[in-house]
Amino acid sequence: MIVLDCSAAAEIVRGTSRGYGFRCLMLKNEHVIASELFCAEVRNAFWEYTRAGLLSVEDAEAHITEALGLVDEFVPLEENAAESFAEAVRQGHSVYDLFYATLARRNAATLFTADKKLVALCGRMGVNCVCEAEF
Repeated sequence: MIVLDCSAAAEIVRGTSRGYGFRCLMLKNEHVIASELFCAEVRNAFWEYTRAGLLSVEDAEAHITEALGLVDEFVPLEENAAESFAEAVRQGHSVYDLFYATLARRNAATLFTADKKLVALCGRMGVNCVCEAEF
């Protein structure tokens, strides 16, 4: 099982070399989950690309649709909100990231992320994480 965060999804749909590595590690029929937070974060990320003039609105919307399509199941925030908050306080890290890390821990899943700080946090928490893979 994979927990996919926004940073990894953005790399995948933008077709970067890091995204290609993530995509290659996604086995056929492997279940991919994400926090509901993913839906808002993906839209915000691609809004930032359009604001910076890096993508047209149409291309951003296509990337959003593709990114959302990478996920098989969106987990409601309430399912791990208290745990994410408690870990955020304990770890001194943002609650947003803890939604993904605790989801991966709860499901014995591998978190796919391009966020180096989240990778370091997962290492401290004992959460399996993939940051990049070269092919």
